[in-house]
Amino acid sequence: ITSIMNRVRNLKSKYRNEENITDEFNYTKISADTTDNSGTVNQIMMTTNSPEDWLCFLLKLEKKGVPQMDVSLLNRLIGRYSQAVTALPAEKYSQDESYARILVRFAELKALQDPEEARDQFHLARLNCKKFAFVHVAFAQFELSQENEKKCKQILQKAVECSAVPLELLETALQNLHLKKKQLLSDEEK
Repeated sequence: ITSIMNRVRNLKSKYRNEENITDEFNYTKISADTTDNSGTVNQIMMTTNSPEDWLCFLLKLEKKGVPQMDVSLLNRLIGRYSQAVTALPAEKYSQDESYARILVRFAELKALQDPEEARDQFHLARLNCKKFAFVHVAFAQFELSQENEKKCKQILQKAVECSAVPLELLETALQNLHLKKKQLLSDEEK
């Protein structure tokens, strides 16, 4: 077992050293498959498998279009976000903001297809990353968009009770809800 572990470490070290030879080589390696980005996904999963790397990759993928207007892009994004959620264990990353952002964005994208599945994903995000106020606000915003103001208010109040941070974000969202605004947070407040 020790021999195998040493070989694995040597291969990982060799792989990392080969990647750093030139930026061009690294770029070519990452971008091997430009249609479905499987080269990038495989690299993330085989090396760091960190929420930060996943989030960076997913946000770059989102910039390729507007998911609300492009069903093909939406389906591809949902598939990749699903892959990220599966690859990142909640028990390890529940305190990681990038992981929380992945869960929230995945739920927001699911809301474009199936509100019930989106609700399940928001529950999952809130269950796993309850310390982040933006997770609760995103779920509350979803419920408000589904015309469920009572549920929206409950989510925000529970977030305050569980001491999600920053508290100011939750207070602003509650205030905007009381003012009957359709958006709990403006772009500046986000």
